[in-house]
Amino acid sequence: MSSLLLVTNCRRAISLIGRGRRGTDALPGVLQTARRSIIDLSYSTHFMDFKGSSIPSCMKKLVVNQLSPNFREAVSVQTVAVPTPGDADLLVRNRFVGINASDINYSAGRYDPSVKPPFDVGFEGIGEVVGLGLSASSRYTVGDTVAYFSGGAFAEYTVVKTKESVPVPAVKPEFLTLLVSGATAYIALKRLGDLAKGETVLVTAAAGGTGQFAVQFAKRAGCHVIGTCSSNEKAGFLKSIGCDRAINYTVEDLAKTLRKEYPQGVDVVYESVGGSVLETAVNNLAQKGRLIVIGFISGYQTASGIPPFKGATLPVKLLQRSASVRGFFLPHFASDYREALSSMMRMFAEGKLVCEVDGGDLSPEGRFVGVESIFRAVDYMYSGKNLGKVVVDVAPPSVSSSKL
Repeated sequence: MSSLLLVTNCRRAISLIGRGRRGTDALPGVLQTARRSIIDLSYSTHFMDFKGSSIPSCMKKLVVNQLSPNFREAVSVQTVAVPTPGDADLLVRNRFVGINASDINYSAGRYDPSVKPPFDVGFEGIGEVVGLGLSASSRYTVGDTVAYFSGGAFAEYTVVKTKESVPVPAVKPEFLTLLVSGATAYIALKRLGDLAKGETVLVTAAAGGTGQFAVQFAKRAGCHVIGTCSSNEKAGFLKSIGCDRAINYTVEDLAKTLRKEYPQGVDVVYESVGGSVLETAVNNLAQKGRLIVIGFISGYQTASGIPPFKGATLPVKLLQRSASVRGFFLPHFASDYREALSSMMRMFAEGKLVCEVDGGDLSPEGRFVGVESIFRAVDYMYSGKNLGKVVVDVAPPSVSSSKL
């Protein structure tokens, strides 16, 4: 499955939470704000908040110019005109954008051979509505804050369809973590994990963007949770969110540790690394164990995009334990999306869900600020240094002498 398809199909899921007029279909934890009146300009196709938002004439965005899994080789920064929203669109001034492992798969052209450079990149963002189409004004107004999962997010301004947007109470990067990373963990464990109290759950890359949520949801289900990570700092974080056994694989052998401490195997695995880690997970499944594959990041930077996997004996191993391997692709569970997002928003509002974000404060060159820093953010994530979801503070210039 492809990230292009993922973006396209997730529009169905996002639209499930955007139906109805504003104020009649709100998500739990989303505060309703007073609407700003808009003068009836029915002769106009769109509204632009020139004075309040100081929209410049030009903006920066990232564009894929050649296909390559090397993000820096494939992508460049371009200065282009700020787009104008169509009738049912929002013009969002991005504040934060999310970095995903699949960004380099998309820049490599692995998902849809029909898409040729140049094309935009980036899948999710959060910001303020600074312009909107006439039809869109029935649900949104200038000044609203929204999160979205849509193509072209790596830009200072992005045009987003209203049905792909999610109203949020504030422009906080924590809300950005829920759209894909949180929803993936919530739905995958609920629908494919079949979690039961007292079971043992292994989460790989547990301190990453989606792993952190898998740890918390498994713990809420009454499970014993094991999480893999690459540093003692990350191990400490995992313990703080309820992980029972954090395994720092840089100082502990994962396979040996699992065999010694969990000789009966693990009941559920939430796996996103692939390669040898996937092999270890398969070898340590318990009877009737369930292994959920949500990705295989260890292979994304290779020419094929797929890490080596010794799977010749996989059928035998599954048969001997009545175990299963299950793939998870978020758009296939669109009907579960609204409930998942509503539940997570409620938990976050009540202080029951940690949404850790990593803005690069501890990276050598400092915090990820501006469109240009997206390159550093991608490198940072693939180096395995991030703790939580990697986000970039786009923060475009707010004043320009040249207006649209």
